[in-house]
Amino acid sequence: MDADRLRGVVGGFCSGITVVTGMENQRPFGMTCQSFFSLSLNPPLIVFSPQLTSTTYPHLRKTGDIVVNILAEEQHPLGRQFARSGADKFSGVAWQPAGNGAPLLSGTVAAVECTIVDEQIVGDHYLVVARVTGLHEAREQRPLLYFRSTFARLGAPL
Repeated sequence: MDADRLRGVVGGFCSGITVVTGMENQRPFGMTCQSFFSLSLNPPLIVFSPQLTSTTYPHLRKTGDIVVNILAEEQHPLGRQFARSGADKFSGVAWQPAGNGAPLLSGTVAAVECTIVDEQIVGDHYLVVARVTGLHEAREQRPLLYFRSTFARLGAPL
């Protein structure tokens, strides 16, 4: 299977953009992640899927307590900032500790506090299951989207 062709076809499916954050040794870590979804309501579980090559995910795994921050459309610079490797991703970023201690980014649409409960290697990604431990209600902002390999805005309601 041609990877570029697969990316092009699957890229026609629009998704939201999140920044998954955690604290290890009093240092914040975070990464942009567009592969995120709700898995179960009872028990409350979510899934996200970082690449095996991620240098941030091992820190999130080690702490186990994370926040999935759902970005607003005006936060597209944060989506890019947290996608970089090797930089201080939290430079200039407003945040506060969530109930579980992980960074809760300011201005997001919503956020989900979680504890990692399972992980599987599937292809070139981890499939990570986390139990929801806290919720930060959705705000009126419109979500940042990912469509055909670029950030996008939500259109008018139908």
